[in-house]
Amino acid sequence: MVEVTPPLAKALKRAVAAYQSGQWDEAHRLARAMLDVKGDCFDALRLTALVYTRQRRFDEALASYDRVLVVRPHDAEAFNNRGNILKELKRFDEALASYDRALALRPDFVEALYNRGNTLLQFKRFDEALASYDRTLVLRPHFAEALYNRGNTLKQLKRFDEALTSFDRAVALRPDFAEAFNNRGNTLQELKRFDEALSSYDRALALRPDFAGALYNRGATLHELKRLDEALASYDRTLALRPDYTEALNNRGNVLKELNRFAEALASYDRALALRPDYTEALNNRGNVLKDLKRFDEALTSYEQALVIEPNHLHAFDGTADTALKICDWAKTAEIAGKLNAHVAERASIIAPFVLLGYSSDAALHLKCAQSYIADRIPALPRPLWNGAIWRHDKIKIAYLSADFRLHATAFLIAELLEFHNRSRFEVVGLSFGTDDNSDIRADLIKSFDQFHDVRFKSDLDAAKLVHELKIDIAVDLKGYTQDARPGILAHRPAPVQVNYLGFPGTMGADFIDYVIADKIVLPFDQQPYYTEKIVHLPDCYQVNDTKRRIAGDKPTRLQAGLPESGFVFCCFNDNYKITPPIFDVWMRLLRLVDGSVLWLLSDNASAEQNLRKQAAGRGIDPSRLVFAKRIPLKNHLPRHHLADLFLDTIPYNAHTTASDALWMGLPLVTCQGKAFAGRVAASLLNAVGLPELVTHSLAEYEALAFKLATEGSLLQSIRQKLARNKESYPLFDTKRFRSHLEAAYTTMWKIYQRGESPRSFDVSRITDTEGINTPPQK
Repeated sequence: MVEVTPPLAKALKRAVAAYQSGQWDEAHRLARAMLDVKGDCFDALRLTALVYTRQRRFDEALASYDRVLVVRPHDAEAFNNRGNILKELKRFDEALASYDRALALRPDFVEALYNRGNTLLQFKRFDEALASYDRTLVLRPHFAEALYNRGNTLKQLKRFDEALTSFDRAVALRPDFAEAFNNRGNTLQELKRFDEALSSYDRALALRPDFAGALYNRGATLHELKRLDEALASYDRTLALRPDYTEALNNRGNVLKELNRFAEALASYDRALALRPDYTEALNNRGNVLKDLKRFDEALTSYEQALVIEPNHLHAFDGTADTALKICDWAKTAEIAGKLNAHVAERASIIAPFVLLGYSSDAALHLKCAQSYIADRIPALPRPLWNGAIWRHDKIKIAYLSADFRLHATAFLIAELLEFHNRSRFEVVGLSFGTDDNSDIRADLIKSFDQFHDVRFKSDLDAAKLVHELKIDIAVDLKGYTQDARPGILAHRPAPVQVNYLGFPGTMGADFIDYVIADKIVLPFDQQPYYTEKIVHLPDCYQVNDTKRRIAGDKPTRLQAGLPESGFVFCCFNDNYKITPPIFDVWMRLLRLVDGSVLWLLSDNASAEQNLRKQAAGRGIDPSRLVFAKRIPLKNHLPRHHLADLFLDTIPYNAHTTASDALWMGLPLVTCQGKAFAGRVAASLLNAVGLPELVTHSLAEYEALAFKLATEGSLLQSIRQKLARNKESYPLFDTKRFRSHLEAAYTTMWKIYQRGESPRSFDVSRITDTEGINTPPQK
C-alpha cells in the first residue's frame, strides 16, 4: 500500500473536499501538487482521473486510470472506471475487456457486471447483455436500473412480455423511475396494448412533465388510437420543449395528413428537413402529402431525394412508381418497370398492390406484392376476436366497411344495392372510416343502412371490437388496398366470414380474408393459385350498379365542353395514370386515320396534361386534338357522355366505374381484355349488357374495331341502338337481380360457416335448391 505522509493526507483531504463541492479545477490543482511531491500517489492519481471524468476529458481520464493501474494493478474499481471511460470513447471492445479484468479480480462486483451489460447493450450484443444483467440481479435482486436495462434488452430481442415484466419490477422498486415508465409504455405499444401504453407515458410525465421523449411516444400512441387531435397536441408539447426534435416534426406531419390538413403537414415535414436534410422518412412522407396536394412533380423530386440518400428505403421507390404513373412520365415509368419485378420479388421495396396494377398483369407478382405489403403493414397478426363461435341470428348480419361512404365511385355504385337488400333475411350495417363530406350521397347511404357507425377516430382494434360486439356474420371490405384502406380492422378477425369486394381488383394476400367476390370473366377459377381468398363467381357481373343515379337536367353543348362542333370524338374518362404508351400509340394512330377526330380525356393534373400533349406531338399529332375535361360533380359529368362518339378503354388497368357510367349513358365502349382482374372488368360489363362484340383480345383487334366503328356510321349507330335496348333487359343494370345473386353468395358463405366448414370457392349459378338458395333464372 502506498504510504501517505501527514502533509499529503492534509492536501488529499482538501482536494477531496473541493471535488465533492464541485470545485473540480481546484481539486485537480491540489491533486497535481500532491503528484509533484509523490508521483505514484494512488489517491492523487485516482482523484485526477475522477476530475477528468467529470470534465468529460476522457482521453486524459483514461491516461490517469492507466497510471493508477501501474501503481495498483489489481484494483478492480479502477478497471471498472476505466471501462466506463472507454465506453464513453466508444471503444467498446476495450471497455468490455476492462470490465472483464475487474470481474476476474472481483467476481461479485455488481457495478462492473451492470456496466458490462450496458456496454454489450450499446454494442447490440443483446444475448450477452441479458446474461450480464441476469448475473447482476442474482447478486442484487432489487437493482432497479439493472431491471430497467434488462427490459430494454429484452425489448430489442422482441421478447416483449418478458421485457414488460422486467419494467414492472423496476417501477415497483422505484415508483419515481420516469424512464422505466416510458420504456414500459414503448413495450406495451409493441404489444398493441395502446390504452395501457398511454397510461404508462402519463405516469412518466407526472414524474417529469418536461420529458420530451415520453410526450413524443404518447403522441404516437394517441395516433394509433386515432385520437388525432390529442396526438397533435402531444407532439406540439414535445416541440415546445425540443424544437429540433425532427422525429416529432415528422410524426406531427403524419397526423396532420390524416386530418386532411395537408398544407400544415407539408410545413411540418419541411421544418424537419430544414434541421435534417438527409431525413429520408420525412422526405418520403413529404412526397406522400405532395401527392395529396396533386403537386406530383414536387412529390417525385422528394421521393427521388430519399432514394439518393437511402437507395434501399422501403417505401420511396413505390412513391416514385406511383407518381410517375400519375403524371404520365413514360420515360420514368419505363425505367421503373424494368426494376419493379425485382423490387417485389426480392422485397427490396414495399410496393402498394394498387400501384403495381398499373404496371403489371402478372398474377403471381400481384400475389407476392400483396403478401409483402400486408406483412409490412401488419408484421404479426393479433389474436383473433372471433374464437370459432357459431352465431344464430334471425337474420344474417352483413357489415360493409369503407372509407368511401361519400362523394366517391364506390358510393355511387352501391347506393341502390343497400336500399334493395332483403331486410327479411339480412341486417345491413355500415362502418365508415373515411371523411364525412356532408354530401347527399352520404346521407342517402346512412339512411339505407340498418345501423351506421363512424369509426374514423377509433383504433383498428376498437373498430374490430365493435364488429365483434355486433356479432356480424359477414364483414365485407370495400377498400382492399385502395387509398385510406384499413386492413388492420379485419386483421383482428372480428367476424367469422370476411370478404374482399368491389374496391380493389386483386388479391389482398391476407390470411384473414376468406373470399373475393368476382365473376367468371374478371377472375376465372384457374387463377385460384394466385389468390389467398376463395373465389366466388356471381352469374352475370361482379360489379353492382345504381340505376337511380342523379343526372343534371341541362345537357352541355360541344362548344361548352371545348370540343369541335363537328368531327368524331373519341373519349376516355379514366384517370390519366391508366394511360400507357402502347394504348396511347393506338389512340394517336386512330387520330391520324380519322380526319377531324379528337381525343377527349379527363383533366387529372397539369403535369399529366402537359406530358400527354408532348407525347402526341412526338407522334406527329397536333396537341390541340387532345381535349381535357375538367372534373365536375358526377350528376353534371354524366350528361357529357352524349357529346362523345366512342369510349376507348385502357390496358392493363381497365375502366371500371367509368365504363359503367359510359354504358349507362348509352356511350359504346371498346375494350381489350387483359390477363388480370383489373384488365378484365370492362369485358365483364360489356358481356353483362349484351355487347360481347366490343370486347377484343389484342391491341391490333382493339385498334381495328375502334377504327371500324369510327368510320362506319351505320355500324356505330346499330351498336348505340342495341345498347339502348339492352340497358333495360340485360343484367348489368338490373340491381334487384344482382342483389339476389349477391345475397345467394352471402347465404352460401354463411351456411358453410354455420356447418363449421372451411371457406371454399363456388359459383352462385351452380347452387342447388337443396342448399336452400333460390337463384333467379338467367335472362
